[in-house]
Amino acid sequence: MTLSLVRFLLACLFAASALQVQAETTRIAVIYTEADDSSASSFAGMLGGIENTPGIEVILLSLKDLEEPRLSQLLMASKQRSGTIQLAAAGGSVGPIAVLYPDIGEPYRSIFSKIIEGIEETSQTKVASYAVGSNFNAQAISGELKRQDIRVVIALGRNGLRAASTLDKDIGVVAGGIVSVSDSDQRGNAVLSLAPDPALLFARLKALSPKTQRVFVVFDPRQNAWLIKLAREAAKNHGIELVAQEAGDLKTALGIYQSIFATADAKRDALWLPQDSATVDDSLVLPLVLQESWNKSLPVFSSNVSHVKRGALFALYPNNFELGRNLASSAIGIASGSSATRGVLPLRDVLTAFNTRTASHLGLAMSPAQQQRFDLLFPEQ
Repeated sequence: MTLSLVRFLLACLFAASALQVQAETTRIAVIYTEADDSSASSFAGMLGGIENTPGIEVILLSLKDLEEPRLSQLLMASKQRSGTIQLAAAGGSVGPIAVLYPDIGEPYRSIFSKIIEGIEETSQTKVASYAVGSNFNAQAISGELKRQDIRVVIALGRNGLRAASTLDKDIGVVAGGIVSVSDSDQRGNAVLSLAPDPALLFARLKALSPKTQRVFVVFDPRQNAWLIKLAREAAKNHGIELVAQEAGDLKTALGIYQSIFATADAKRDALWLPQDSATVDDSLVLPLVLQESWNKSLPVFSSNVSHVKRGALFALYPNNFELGRNLASSAIGIASGSSATRGVLPLRDVLTAFNTRTASHLGLAMSPAQQQRFDLLFPEQ
């Protein structure tokens, strides 16, 4: 650990102290080394600026008291989440990171490019990106990663995850850009899903429609059993009764939707459309759901932004740049030897789309100032 690196860390911390942190205190670890009188006075000035910032709690850590494995765990990717700031690993300490992404045309190529942009900004190390087609050469990919001394891979999309699943077990994998994965594809890795966290969906629903007490959802357990498990807990925390009904095909799903609309009470009920190919079809299910919900003035919210354009009240959708930053954080954590969360995690880096016409029909009028809180408005203005 060089003096220049310590100065780099202190500079990061000093910049972080200027951030506006809400709700809770931010704890910052300052790692310092013994210095001559001139350097010591400089460090003291920076520390004073950090310690005097409201909402900042400083923990001083001396380099000589830190063992290298422990230090590696402390130096995580820079990000701010719920009042917590983590430090950035200086370049080279975790080695290069590889990104495997689908070789696909627009509009999806731009989406993956934005995710990679977020990865590159946050990683603080070399990022090597490889486009993967459906007929990829697993041996060639593995050989190239070994040549680059890659220890961790970020796999985007189905093709990226398929390619990553063929790699040696000693290469860490973080996956993103997909809704859900099978147990065999997951292989014990961390998967950052594109499915919005139900807790965020329900929080937005209650903010827009406080009267809502019950939410219906139709899902295929093969795709979304993990998500509905999270949704049940989130609904309980928001005082919502979740009525989740299983369907393995569109025919079954259509019958359930018809039953829901026959009994739903617009004064207390709402319908959630998850990302589920077996129960939410844009050509059959969606037209029926939107027409019936309009007739009954029943709020419908979605995990698919395109549904808002067609009449759903709101949807949460990925902030692709922030998703990339989050993926880089996880990858750096794995490469630095820290324990990482495994399994499928819901999307929390989200933006909000909102349909003003549907809101007005439901009696949820929004002022221009309130509309500015949303990232995307329909009908487009």
